[in-house]
Amino acid sequence: MAAPAVSAQALDPVPADVAAMAYRDTALDPKARAADLVSRMTLEEKAAQLGHTAPAIPRLGVPKYNWWNEGLHGVARAGVATVFPQAIGMAATWDEPMMTTVGDVVSTEFRAKYVERVHPDGGTDWYRGLTVWSPNINIFRDPRWGRGQETYGEDPYLTSRIGIGYIHGLQGNDPKFFKTVATSKHFAVHSGPESNRHKEDVYPSKFDLEDTYLPAFRATVTEGKAYSVMCVYNAVYGVPGCASDFLMEEKLRQNWGFPGFVVSDCGAAANIFREDALHYTKTAEEGVAVGLKAGMDLICGDYRNKMSTEVQPIINAVKAGQLPIAVVDQALVRLFEGRIRLGMFDPPASLPFAHITADDSDTPAHHAVALDMAKKSMVLLKNDGLLPLKAEPKTIAVIGPNADSLDALVGNYYGKPSKPVTVLDGIRARFPTAKIVYAEGTGLIGPAEPPVPDSVLCLDGACTKQGLTAEHFAGDDLQGAPVATRTEANARLDWQGEDKSSSARWTGYLKAPQSGEYRFRYLSEGGYKVWVGDKLVVDEWGVGDAPSILSGKTELEAGKVYPIKVEAFQRGPRGTQKLLWSPPVDMAGQAVDVAKTADFVVFVGGLSARVEGEEMKVEAEGFAGGDRTSIDLPKPQQQLLEKVIGTGKPTVLVLMSGSALGVNWADKHVPAIIEAWYPGGEGGHAVAQLIAGDYSPAGRLPVTFYRSVDALPGFSDYTMKNRTYRYFNGEVLYPFGHGLSYTTFAYANPKVSAASVAAGSSVTVSVDVSNSGAMDSDEVVQLYVSHPGGTAIRSLQGFQRVSLKKGETKTVQFKLDDRALSVVDEHGGRKVQAGQVDLWIGGGQPVSREGLTSAPGVKTSFTVTGSAVVSDKVAPK
Repeated sequence: MAAPAVSAQALDPVPADVAAMAYRDTALDPKARAADLVSRMTLEEKAAQLGHTAPAIPRLGVPKYNWWNEGLHGVARAGVATVFPQAIGMAATWDEPMMTTVGDVVSTEFRAKYVERVHPDGGTDWYRGLTVWSPNINIFRDPRWGRGQETYGEDPYLTSRIGIGYIHGLQGNDPKFFKTVATSKHFAVHSGPESNRHKEDVYPSKFDLEDTYLPAFRATVTEGKAYSVMCVYNAVYGVPGCASDFLMEEKLRQNWGFPGFVVSDCGAAANIFREDALHYTKTAEEGVAVGLKAGMDLICGDYRNKMSTEVQPIINAVKAGQLPIAVVDQALVRLFEGRIRLGMFDPPASLPFAHITADDSDTPAHHAVALDMAKKSMVLLKNDGLLPLKAEPKTIAVIGPNADSLDALVGNYYGKPSKPVTVLDGIRARFPTAKIVYAEGTGLIGPAEPPVPDSVLCLDGACTKQGLTAEHFAGDDLQGAPVATRTEANARLDWQGEDKSSSARWTGYLKAPQSGEYRFRYLSEGGYKVWVGDKLVVDEWGVGDAPSILSGKTELEAGKVYPIKVEAFQRGPRGTQKLLWSPPVDMAGQAVDVAKTADFVVFVGGLSARVEGEEMKVEAEGFAGGDRTSIDLPKPQQQLLEKVIGTGKPTVLVLMSGSALGVNWADKHVPAIIEAWYPGGEGGHAVAQLIAGDYSPAGRLPVTFYRSVDALPGFSDYTMKNRTYRYFNGEVLYPFGHGLSYTTFAYANPKVSAASVAAGSSVTVSVDVSNSGAMDSDEVVQLYVSHPGGTAIRSLQGFQRVSLKKGETKTVQFKLDDRALSVVDEHGGRKVQAGQVDLWIGGGQPVSREGLTSAPGVKTSFTVTGSAVVSDKVAPK
C-alpha cells in the first residue's frame, strides 16, 4: 500500500526554537541561510549530510533527504509517470523549445511525487526528491556505447542546445526558487566502454577536450544555469574525475563561474581509493579528502557494489588533519543552499509551486505532450513511396521482437507508463477496420520468448493440480520468513506499490509439451534466477542498473515432469514480471506465414535497453557488457527480415533502438525504414500515425548511422579523429542531420549581415525556406560552418525547427557569435582566425551517396578579418 499523501499544510510545525534560527529567516539570502545552518552542526552531523542518503537532524529541524532522483526522460523509478521518448529520441526532434516544455512537465511530476510522499517532517525517500540527476550531456562519440541512448547525440552544439532546453524546463524560471535542480552529467569525457568504466584513465588530446568533450558542459552551466554537475567514474589525465582539481575547480568554478554543487556518480567517490578501481589513494580517508578538496560536494554511494557514502572516513580525515573543516563546510553550504532554493525550509504554501498536487502526474495533458514529442522524434530514414499509406490495408501483419514490447518503449532510466501503447497497440488503434495479425517471430538476439503458459505448470510431480507455490519476502534478498505464502497460477506478478525492496520465490513442476531445447528467462526489473530440474539454467541477479535479457538453455523430454524454481527481486514499484521461455517451435516460420496472409507488413525490430545499457550481462554475438561489438541488426532479426521481404509483401521496417544500426541490407531491399528510438508511453500511436500519414515526419538523426564499425578507431580510443560527421571521411549509411519528409522544401535567398567582419564580432545569417510540396510539415533548418583548412569538415552552429503549411515561406535567421566562429588549436586554445568562412543552410548536410540524395539547402560565405582569442572564462556579473 502506498504511503498516504501529505498536503503542504499537514507538515509538522517547526518548534519555536528552530523557527527562531537565522536559517529559517526567508528574508535572508539563501547562501547566508545555508551558512548559518551549517555552523550549528557537529562534525558527525556534517559528515552524514555529505552522503546522498542525508539523515534528519531533529534538533535543527532538518528533515532527511535522499538526493538520488532520476529524470532522464520523465520521472524515473517512482511508479507511474508520464514517459517521454528516450533522450536520444528527444534529441532527434531538434526542438529546443519543445525540450523546455517537456522539462516543465517532468518537473511538475517531480513536484507531484514529492508532495505525494513527503513525510510529516518534510523528509523524502529515494526517487521522491527534487534533485534530478539529468540530463546526460556526454558526447555519443562511438555507436558501440550502450549508454549513448541517454545522451543527445554526437554533436557538441546540438547537445548543448537540447540540454539547455531541458534544464530550463526542469529548474523553472522563478527568480528565487528552483522547481527542481538539474544535473549535467557525467563530467567529463565519459562515453564507454562500460566494462572498464571504474578503471578507465582517459587522456584526450587538448584539442578534443576543448573541441568536443567540454563545450556542452560549459554551455549548460554558463547559459543553462544547471545548479548541479555529476563527476565521473573514470580518471582524466591520471586523476579520478571526482578528485580532479582541473575539472571541478579550474574549469567548472573558476572559468565557468559555477555556483552549485558537484555530486559523484554513484560509487565514483569510492573509485578514488578502491583497489579494484582507480586506486588513486591508498585509503578511504585520503580518497574523500582529495575529492572534497578538489570540489566534489556530495557522495553518492552505490547499492549495486555495496559502497557506503564514506561517512566515517570523512570524520576520520577531518580529525587527522587530512581534510580541513572549512572544505566540509563549503560543500555543505552549497548543498543546503540548493535545498533552500528548492523551498524545503520555507512555508510550503508560500512557494510558487504550492498549487501542484499529487494529482498533477500522469495526466491526459502530459500524455498529449509525450505523444507530440514522440511524433516529432520519428526519423524517416528511407521511403521509396510506400509511405504514407494511400488507403487502409485489409490485412496488416505486425511482426518482430519490438512490436508488442514495453521495453522498446521506455529505454533505460524510466518511469512506468500507466497506459503504454506498443506499436501493435498503435496499429490496432489507427487502423480499426483492418484485420491485424501479429507474430513475434524472433527475439532481439535469439528465438522468440513468449510467456510460459499456466497449463504446463504444476504444484505436484504428478501434475494433478496446476499452479506454483509462491513465497513473497519483504526484502530484496529472500531472507527471513515470507510475508505471504500462497498458490499462484504462474511466476507472474504486477510488481508495484510501495517504494521498497521485495523478492519472491516460486516452486513447483513443469511438464514439457515436446522434446527439444528450451530457453528460459524471467522478465524482471530487478534480478532473477531460474532452475529447471537440478540445473541452474540462468542467473541474472542484477549486476548492473537493470537486468538484461540473459536466458539459459536446457534439454527437456516430451511428457516428462521437471522441478522448477524461480527467484526474483525488485527495488521500487517497477512493473510487470513474468516467466518466459523459448520452446522448440519454429516461430520464425509462423511469422513468415502470417506475412504471406497480409496486404501490408510492419516489421518492428532493433534493440532494447535489455541488450544495450549500463553494465549488464548479454551473451550474444555483437554485444559485450551493455556495449556492442557490432552495429549490425542482430542476426536472428536479419534472417527473419530477409524471409519476410522474400514474401514480396510491401513492408515498412520500424527500428526501435537507442543507437545507430548498420541496416545496409534493409537500405537496399526494404521500401521504407523508420527510426522510432525508444519512443515512450505513447510511442505506438506516433509510429502508427506516421505510417498512416496523419502527420509528416521531421525528425533528424542526432548521430551518424555508419555502415559498420570497421572504419572507426577502437572503442577505447577517445580520439575524435575519423569519428562523427565532423571528422569521419568515409561514406556513411545515413548522415547526422538526415531525415526525410512527406513533402518537399526549397531554400533560397541566403544573406549574411556583412560580407566582411572583424574577428570577435558576430554576424547574422538568414535564409528563406519554402514548403514546396503538398502537405503541411515541420522542417529542421540546419546551419553548418566550415573553415577552409580547418580541422572539422563542417560544424553545426545553428538549427531551428519551423512549421510550414504547404506553399508557405518563412525567413529563418541565425546569429553566429565569436565562439560559433572559432576554431580550437592543438593546445586547446580557442581563436577566431582570419579568412573565409563557408556556410551551408539546409535540411541536412550537403552529402549524398547512391540511393540517398543530399538534403535541400544553399551555400553562402563571408570573410573574417584579423584574429581574436576566445576566452574560456565567463566574465563575472
